[in-house]
Amino acid sequence: MTRAALLLCLALSGCTQFPELDAVVSASAKSAAYPRLQPLDGILAQANASTTDPAAVRGDLSARVAALRARAARMRGPIVEPPVRARMNDALRRHAGSHSG
Repeated sequence: MTRAALLLCLALSGCTQFPELDAVVSASAKSAAYPRLQPLDGILAQANASTTDPAAVRGDLSARVAALRARAARMRGPIVEPPVRARMNDALRRHAGSHSG
């Protein structure tokens, strides 16, 4: 059954109408000159001359990860501190008691 479905999908994909990509390219793009090729040696030399120290980057990222984890831990804690929450609950109980009768 699955082979038949796969064959059917493949057969139907052969009937697909593909978009006309040549119509998308503007006249100025068609008449533009080809880009100049650059020697690879200069690009590789520039990449190898990078002054980025991988150990420093790793250390910076580790510090950033630690700071983000600490921030996430603080955000998981209670929004209202327990003593403040207790005072708020006491006030709600007093308020509810004054309107009960």
